Order: sequence, then structure tokens, then C-alpha cells
Amino acid sequence: MKQVSISVVGAGNRGYEAYGKLLHGRKDVKVVAVAEPDVVKRERFSVEHGVAKENQFSTWWELLSKDKLSDGLIIATPDKIHVEPAIVAARKGYTVLLEKPIAQEPEAILKMLQIPQVRERVTIAHVLRYTPFFTRVKSLLEEGAIGNLIGIEHVERIGFYHFAHSYVRGNWRKKNDSGPTILTKSCHDADILHWLIGEKCEKVISLGKLYHFKSKNKPKEAADRCLDCSLKDSCPYSATRIYLTENTGWPVSVITTDLSTEGRLKALREGPYGRCVYASDNDVVDHQVTMFHFKNGVIANFTMTAFSDDITRHIRIRGSHGEIFGDLDKGYIELSIFGNTKKVIPMEVKGGHSGGDEGLIEEFVALLKGEKERLTTAFEDSVHSHMMAFAAEKSRVKGGVVVPVTEAFI
Repeated sequence: MKQVSISVVGAGNRGYEAYGKLLHGRKDVKVVAVAEPDVVKRERFSVEHGVAKENQFSTWWELLSKDKLSDGLIIATPDKIHVEPAIVAARKGYTVLLEKPIAQEPEAILKMLQIPQVRERVTIAHVLRYTPFFTRVKSLLEEGAIGNLIGIEHVERIGFYHFAHSYVRGNWRKKNDSGPTILTKSCHDADILHWLIGEKCEKVISLGKLYHFKSKNKPKEAADRCLDCSLKDSCPYSATRIYLTENTGWPVSVITTDLSTEGRLKALREGPYGRCVYASDNDVVDHQVTMFHFKNGVIANFTMTAFSDDITRHIRIRGSHGEIFGDLDKGYIELSIFGNTKKVIPMEVKGGHSGGDEGLIEEFVALLKGEKERLTTAFEDSVHSHMMAFAAEKSRVKGGVVVPVTEAFI
């Protein structure tokens, strides 16, 4: 059995808990190096994967200043630290798997697009393409199961507590620090629409704003920190209800490396995850509706919302002879052929991102082994879906005007 080697830059939630766990124990993979500034996270990762001391680094630059250490490199750093390590790694000859988003500014992405090594060696972790669910939807469209494609209605139900965790209290709460929500959260969805429709998007209209998570909606009796709040047992967004349960996996594992009760209490007393959702410094949109118009005339309506009880994606695809409806998290697809019977297709949803993490890692390892020429996601495709997101944000900021995707970076 051929064994390939992989280095990981960023040993946090994605690098350690998602990709690291999937790589651990595989006989065809050896994780040989890690770069992570947090000592606890770096040592935890190194112990689990048996990384030699000389290949444990505190910064990405230290790792990439060495001679090429592995066949592949996974970059799971904070969003601001994506562009430079990806360029350096690609030029050094690594095959790179880069967490989304590519970058926070369209100009930086277009700069990367001009570098041949980046186009050839960098793949963005658009995990939805690798789920059994969306793979099956794509095959139904390619088979012509519902005739000619007319339009799509797609909804990303982020989930009330997920949004509070990541986009009110967490790393993606401020547009200037991380980017707009339509990019940081929903470039996955722009990508999946681009992939399913099979054409480039020409123009975009988008409306939305920060509706709820702001100071004017704070109850008078609410405290600035949930631990001190009289409403902590009734507020659905209370940090005590989200982080002080028996669960120590995501999202709890993000707030501290000390997952004891005392460690979590300390994090809620001192860190951003203990703040009232109405007393944070967040400014990103919590509900947005976007219309994407594609070159072949297909129109896709996309809703991204914080206000859902569950975390899932719904899609309804309308064709000339039938329609497809599916729920990603519940794991089923309904295929309705006009004038005929309806068929329900059950789908497996085990694993991270409903199996997308597992599918992506399988393909990445196969690519490193030489069993595939390239991954399902081409770098150029990811650039286009990012430009769709930038165009949507530009339209939203301008009050819902039509924005050509080519103007997303002007």
C-alpha cells in the first residue's frame, strides 16, 4: 500500500478535530509536520499523530522555510492567514488543501489566480461537493431526471445557536476582521449552485442586514455576560445553555482547550463566548436573500438565515418535467416526475458536513497517491463562486441593485 505524507498548518477546529481526526490511524497516510502558534494545540496534535519534535512549528513560515516536508499540505489557519502560505506552499511544490474562504478581498484571490502553481496545486475545501447528498443531486441533473433545469431555491439554515457561536461571539462576527457572512459562511452555497447548474453566474441581486443581534434588542433585565444574567435559563442564546452541558465536542471545544467545568466557566467569564448576544461587537448580516442569474438563464434564489431551529440545507430544483427537493441534514431526496409517482431517495449523512469532510479527505489522499488527476473542485471554480459572494455583498450594501459578477472586484 502506497503511503503519502501530509503536513498541517493550523491545529484548531478544522485542522485537528475535522481533518486531523480523519487522517489519524490511516495506514496510507503519515502526518509528518504541524504548524500551530497555540502550544497546547500544537502538542496535542503532535502527540496524537506522532509528529517529530523537529517538525513541530509555531508559525506557518517556519514550516514552509524548510525543504519540502511532505506530499500534501492542509492549511486550516484563520481566514486572514490563507493567501500567503498557500502561495508559498504551491510554489514549493506542495499539493495544497486550503480552507475556505480563499481570501477576504477579491483582489487577493485574483492575484492568486494569476500564479500557475496555485491554479495547479491548490484546492479549496468546498466540502458540499463531496457529500453523498449533493453528489446524488448532481447525478440526477446530469441524467436529465427532471428535464431541462429551470430554477433553484436553496436555503442555508445556519441554526440559532451556530450563528450565535460563530457569527455573534466567534471568529467571524466582524466583517472587517473576517469578511461578510455571505462569503465566510455561504461561499459553500455559491459553489454548490455553480456546480449543480454547470454555468457561470452573470449577475446578482441581494438584500439583507443584521436584524436581531444588536443592542436595541437586549432585554432590560439582561446582563452583559450570560453567567451574570437572570435570563440565562430561558434565553435560547444563553452561553450557559450552549457551553455548559455534557457535550464537549463542537461548538464547546472551540471556546477553550480546558474542557473541564472550571475551564469552561473561566472561558465564559473572560472570553468572547460568554458575552450576551446583544452586547457583543458583531456586525455581520444574520439574514440575507440573494438571486443569482446564470449564463444559461437559470435563476437560483438563495436564503441564508440564522433563524432556524436546525442546522441544515434545503434545496428545491425545478425542471421542465419534474422537481427535486432535499434536506441535507435529514438525509433524503424527493424526486417527483410530473404525471408520475414521487420517489424518496434516502441518503447517508454520517460524518462532518454530512459526509463532505470524509469525501474530501478521501479524494485528497487519492490525489496525493496519483489515483486522481485533480479534485472535484478546480481552483478556478472556487474563484468564481467567491466572486458570486462578493457581488452579492456589493449588491446588498448598495440596497439590492443588480451587480454583474465581473464587477465584484471593482
